[in-house]
Amino acid sequence: MKFEPHKYQEYAINRIYDTPAVGLFLEMGLGKTVITLTALDDILYNRFDATKVLIIAPLRVAEDTWSRESQKWDHLKHLRISKILGSRTQREKALRADADLYVINRENVEWLVSATGNEWPFDTVVIDELSSFKSPSAKRFKALRRVRPLMHRVIGLTGTPAPNGLLDLWSQIYLLDQGERLGKTITGYRDRYFTAGARSGYVVYDWKQKEESEQAVFSKISDVCISMKAEDWLDMPERIDRVVPVKLDEAAQAKYKQMEKDMLIPMVDADIVANTAAVLSNKLLQLANGAVYDERKGVREIHNAKLDALEDILEAANGHPVLVFYAYKHDLSRIQARFPKARTLNTTEDITAWNEGKIPVLLAHPASAGHGLNLQTGGNIIVWFGLTWSLEQYQQANARLHRQGQEHSVIVHHLIAEGTMDEEVMEALEGKAAGQDALMTAVKARIEKYKGEAKEVG
Repeated sequence: MKFEPHKYQEYAINRIYDTPAVGLFLEMGLGKTVITLTALDDILYNRFDATKVLIIAPLRVAEDTWSRESQKWDHLKHLRISKILGSRTQREKALRADADLYVINRENVEWLVSATGNEWPFDTVVIDELSSFKSPSAKRFKALRRVRPLMHRVIGLTGTPAPNGLLDLWSQIYLLDQGERLGKTITGYRDRYFTAGARSGYVVYDWKQKEESEQAVFSKISDVCISMKAEDWLDMPERIDRVVPVKLDEAAQAKYKQMEKDMLIPMVDADIVANTAAVLSNKLLQLANGAVYDERKGVREIHNAKLDALEDILEAANGHPVLVFYAYKHDLSRIQARFPKARTLNTTEDITAWNEGKIPVLLAHPASAGHGLNLQTGGNIIVWFGLTWSLEQYQQANARLHRQGQEHSVIVHHLIAEGTMDEEVMEALEGKAAGQDALMTAVKARIEKYKGEAKEVG
């Protein structure tokens, strides 16, 4: 296929040339991969400004997306890609291979840094989904930070750089500029742009963003970061979001209310227990979906209301492919039991079969299907069987179908059990406030509600 770049793609490619450390904050569907590959090809073979290129990506993207994109476009088919994946022996062999681009999954970054030491060979590094390096305490960040001075060029790619606020940005920008813009330490960054909130002794659990911080931070990084939204550049098909109310029967409602109030459901052999607010949220979401793990990790089925709702949607789809996002392993097993023809997204062969229209129902977890996968040619219907608190996962997962190349309106169904935590998550996602803070606020409100009722009774 001949690559005829849009104006914004030409601009992004030129920024990669001109900016040795650049962050492409391009929304899903704008073609970050082909932009980067085009620039890398020119840097390697026309400008001779790179000798060895490493691409760090989520595992499934490392396995499939980069090699698939290079073979898709005529001007990139000559690029040789070595995938540093699999066992240690396989990774070491791939590292020694003669190639143009080396691709590794982010979980193996620490191993790669350890294996190469001061002989780090990559002068150019692409970090696909830069936001996965948002934690300054993560081993992958610390490993990459050690070898950052040995890199001549760094390209950071993400559509969601700060899904949970500006705190997420420091470590990502550090990997670009080594602390030049936002400071050398996360402590200094927090002190400059945030105020301490909730704390226990000297440990601060909550940092509040100062009013002027957003503008100040964005101004600091604007010379090395490009931010673009798909709606500003592409004639995207309409996305239709639909909430599907799911009514629980009286028995299921009673169990849900008991769990919500007592944080316990007594059962034969093993109880269902929640010892903390976060665990309670997890149990309530499981109950809303129809099954829950007991204290012995056994699965207790509570209701089939969401399975019935999913069956109605599949029937109405009338043979059109449907992508279903599930939250828990017991969701997956129960969906598979009800719909034996459903197929789980596991391999590159599954991606190919879906895009060729050979899979009527594809089951995927948002954490494993949330980045870089091109599924838009296989269908246009999404069902959220169980929601996630992660705004980043939610946005990225929906963008697997609602992206450049999609020819039809994308319909996103959300199965929402009435009167349950589902409603809190949906509200948080719609308000762009999803994440740990929204989770804890929602659970705290419910706990306080029942404390209040207990006082009134007393």
